[in-house]
Amino acid sequence: MKKKSLLLASAAMLALSLGACSSYISSYAATMMVTSEHSDTASLSFWTFDGKKAFTLKNSAKTTGEVSYTAELKSGNATVYYDDNGTKTEWFTIGAGEKLSGSTELDNSGKIYIIIETDGKCENGSFDFKLD
Repeated sequence: MKKKSLLLASAAMLALSLGACSSYISSYAATMMVTSEHSDTASLSFWTFDGKKAFTLKNSAKTTGEVSYTAELKSGNATVYYDDNGTKTEWFTIGAGEKLSGSTELDNSGKIYIIIETDGKCENGSFDFKLD
């Protein structure tokens, strides 16, 4: 009985800790996908991707900063959002054959979430983000 209680308590703590890691959960189907995530950079490149991928960056500056991006997509459509103050905000949309770059100012000096969402299968894409 004691062993069962300990196992249930451990499972509950694990579930709570996983849920507290991020406000956004990634869910996708992909082939030949490479992803990288550090405190101030994140990237995603793929042959095919369908779904949602979330990144967490940490703005360690004492004041607001800027996050920049480059994005490229051979086919499909994707929308990229950011959240740096508790509100998910549309950042940019990219379509088939487009190459984009840009940046946005940040509102806070804490965690910044970047969320890539497709509206179907995308092919031969890459997204790079850098916190300045």
